[in-house]
Parts: sequence; structure tokens; C-alpha cells
Amino acid sequence: MKEIVQNIYRYFYEINKKVLITVSIFTALLIFLNYYFDADEYINKQHSFLFSFLSRYILFLFAFGVPYILYKIAGGKKYFKSPSFILLLLIAPAIFSFKSVWDLNISFSENINWDNYWNQIIYWPILVVVITGILFIIWKTADNNQPFYGLKTKEMNWKPYFLMLLIMVPLIAAASTQPDFLAVYPKLKSIASVYNEPGLRWWHKLLFEISYGSDFITIELFFRGFLILAFIKWAGKDAILPMACFYCTIHFGKPLGECISSYFGGIILGVVVFQTRSILGGLLIHLGIAWMMEIGGYFGNAIK
Repeated sequence: MKEIVQNIYRYFYEINKKVLITVSIFTALLIFLNYYFDADEYINKQHSFLFSFLSRYILFLFAFGVPYILYKIAGGKKYFKSPSFILLLLIAPAIFSFKSVWDLNISFSENINWDNYWNQIIYWPILVVVITGILFIIWKTADNNQPFYGLKTKEMNWKPYFLMLLIMVPLIAAASTQPDFLAVYPKLKSIASVYNEPGLRWWHKLLFEISYGSDFITIELFFRGFLILAFIKWAGKDAILPMACFYCTIHFGKPLGECISSYFGGIILGVVVFQTRSILGGLLIHLGIAWMMEIGGYFGNAIK
């Protein structure tokens, strides 16, 4: 734990403070505009795949690209002289835009709520396979001199990550009393719509949570694996801040506190991956927090 704290301190000590402040203000502005104008909700209501994809792509490209531009302006960085860097910079938002807007609509029953449930059960694991496949092709083509974007267990010290999860318990317990939190969690209520359906059993909930958890494999592999470890050969530690800004934008539509904290959480997890070259510790943190929030949602809704 001490080593992780030292690495985080060193990162903030060494970073270009003007870029850090400017990117943080830029991220805060994006958050304000989204929640003030309900932009994410507007995009979600559109039934056009192309419109939704392009809207997400522009947002993600803006969030990911502007921090790199600010680094270039402030420090004369030369990332943009590499065609490979520019290509990956343009491809990365497209991958996650597809992930964000692609939907699955297979009919399993005459009950629309159960249809939603079973579609979600297979949706997240399919995305793991699809996104992993795309990233594997990129890795095999351009980055196979390193382990596949952070999937390594060698020399991992797991104790600090369990300690971080322990620290999060009282914070999540406090959040579980808030109306905006309980309106979103557990996800079984807000996504699959079967929370109050007759016939819902404990194993339905467990199966949903396993499937929901698989989505964090996709997220960690993409954000901490791909956006950090594929870009460090050009940007080094500078790859962390653009990733964190991009990562924050995928939380638009979630409770405001969760969205804001995702920016700082993204930076911290980015530092950890940069130092360890492994995404597994971050995956443990992310999964642990997600499932604790789910548990908090179940208990909070039960006693409110």
C-alpha cells in the first residue's frame, strides 16, 4: 500500500501542473454541460444507431484528444508526429462508441421485462469477447512485445488492493442511503427491469451480477490496458490523464458523485497500471466496488 501511495504522490509531484489544472477544468466543464443539459439522456433516447454512435464518438474523441493537445501546447510533446499514434487516437473512441451503443434484442419470452433480463445476461459477455478480440488484433499487430495489455499476474502483491476495498466499505455504505444512488442500484432494477417481477429467484440475481461483473473486464482491459499500455511508448505517464478524462465521460448519466469520482479514480488506477504493467489489481478494485455498490443497492432499497 505504501508503494502505491508513493507512486501516486510522485505522479502528482512530477506532472505538469498547468496541464493537470487545465484538463481537470475541462473535465469539470464536460460534466457540467452534460448534467445541466441532460445530454447523455438525450442521446440515449434517440433510436438511430448512427446518430448515437457519432454523438458518442465525438464526445469520446474530444475527451481523449484534448488532453493530448494540451500536453503538446504546454510541453511541446511530439506525439502527433507519429501516424500510428494518430491512428490509435482516432480508433480508440470508435471502439468504445460501438460498445456504448450496440444493443442486443433477442426475443426469449412474451414478457418484455424478462426479455430485457436475458438480453442483458448474454450482452455483457458477448461484448467481452468482441472488444477483447478487437484489442487482441491491435496488440498482435503493434504491441506484442509486451503482455496482452496488462493481463499478467507475475510479481503481483494483492494485499494493497484488498485494503483499498476495505477503505471503500463505509463510503459505499453512506452512499447507499442516498436517493440518487438507490434510483440506479442495484442494476437489476434499473437495467433489466425484473426487480419486482414474479418468479425472480436468487439465482437470477446471482447470474445477473456475474454477467454485470464481466463488463468490468472489458472496461479495465480497454481503459487501463489499451489506453495506458498501448500509448506509453509515445506518451509515457502523460497517457494517464487523457484516459481519466475519457473514462469520466462514460459515467455520464450515473449519479453525479460517481461521475466526478471516476475522474480521480481513473487517474489513480492509471498510475497503478503504469507502475505494475498489470490491470488485474485495478480489475479487483473495480469489480469489488461495483459488487459492493450492488449489495448496497439491494440493502438500501430493502430498508428505505
